[in-house]
Amino acid sequence: MPAEIITTDDLKEFKIELLDEFKAILKQQNGLPSKKWLKSHEVQDLLGVSPGTLRSMRITGGLNHTKVGRVIFYDLENIKKMLEKNQVQNGFPLRSH
Repeated sequence: MPAEIITTDDLKEFKIELLDEFKAILKQQNGLPSKKWLKSHEVQDLLGVSPGTLRSMRITGGLNHTKVGRVIFYDLENIKKMLEKNQVQNGFPLRSH
């Protein structure tokens, strides 16, 4: 079997193609996780909130959750809906008509 020589230019081109593919995948997901259910620490990272703030959001009913044993899960679609519901423009809440 003949040997194939790979040059640094080949590697650079491969790197660019690979990065372009990763960017396309991330763009499809809009930077959001690809799974349906997220654990508390993932939601904290996603929203940039502390554990106490996340707990307050659960208690006040601002964010629905599911508890299995001692683990709390959040539906990504519910998080998106909560963010859309709480959108603010120029300091005033946006109202859906």
